[in-house]
Amino acid sequence: MSSLMLEEACNAPARIAGQLARNAAPLAEVGERLRLAQPRGVVTVARGSSDHAASYFAYLCMRSRGIPVASLPPSLTTLAGAPWQLQDQLALAISQSGQSPDLIATQQAMAAGGARTLALVNTPQSALGEASDIEIPLFAGEERSVAATKSYLATLSACAQLLGHWNEDRVLLDALDGLSARLEAAVAQDWSPAIEALREADRLMVVGRGAGLAVAQEAALKFKETCAIQAEPFSGAEVKHGPMALIEPGYPVLVFAPPGPEQAGLIELAEWLRGVGARVLLAADEAVAKRELTLADAGHAALQPLSVIQSFYVMSAGLAAARDSDPDQPRHLQKVTCTL
Repeated sequence: MSSLMLEEACNAPARIAGQLARNAAPLAEVGERLRLAQPRGVVTVARGSSDHAASYFAYLCMRSRGIPVASLPPSLTTLAGAPWQLQDQLALAISQSGQSPDLIATQQAMAAGGARTLALVNTPQSALGEASDIEIPLFAGEERSVAATKSYLATLSACAQLLGHWNEDRVLLDALDGLSARLEAAVAQDWSPAIEALREADRLMVVGRGAGLAVAQEAALKFKETCAIQAEPFSGAEVKHGPMALIEPGYPVLVFAPPGPEQAGLIELAEWLRGVGARVLLAADEAVAKRELTLADAGHAALQPLSVIQSFYVMSAGLAAARDSDPDQPRHLQKVTCTL
């Protein structure tokens, strides 16, 4: 059964190709500004899938820049009236619509507290963009399915392009040039074993690590909203610190283990989970023999999470159909969420 979610997820590679070309000059300028006046830290302002994208940015920024990045709860502004002191900080706001009052109020408070402000928004000339010093459009196009897919992927690619220019990282920028084709390969991966394994599931864990934790968080959200499965995300480093008590024979665990420094530990964790009886779905590249799901190579360690979530979205749309669920109209949800 087809769905808008599946159509839009499959459209992401083409949208990202256009986005990267259109934002090359604007983000090169932003990168130069950031190098000329280096922030001492970054705060991110986002909700839901956008906050998961902010987690991806945070990990890569801290790893490459060595400065702290923190996700700020908007309620500290809207409910608590925190007295922000953010001189020499960057406030990065991320949103699909740019309409949520709490994000707008928080970004305004960040600016009043002395921060420089930047917004990544899929709806150009939004209220959130107007509240920011600089607005960068995501160019994902209109997203009609309630479940965000292409806009999330476009946010990750924009974050990677921003950091590529900020760090003058030619290797990453060159890898971005080939990203669209690699995501097309990710769309084509056969993840039907996951549909079969999870067709009757009512709960599971989704495990990632490093920058990959951001896509584990996003996948867990999509399981909830499109398939009505109680899915919880964890870092591979956290599973044995308490969540392991949930594991019983047959308990499903989806482990994202793309190439990179985190992979060996995640594969070892998958083996341990199999040993205690979990039904493990290990997503890894072709070099890993004991995998249930194959990942397409994204061409750079920082971009591997995009390949992971691209293949996952296609599978998630298929799983929703197999469970007689409509991923385009999740229960109780609407496209634009306005929180205070």
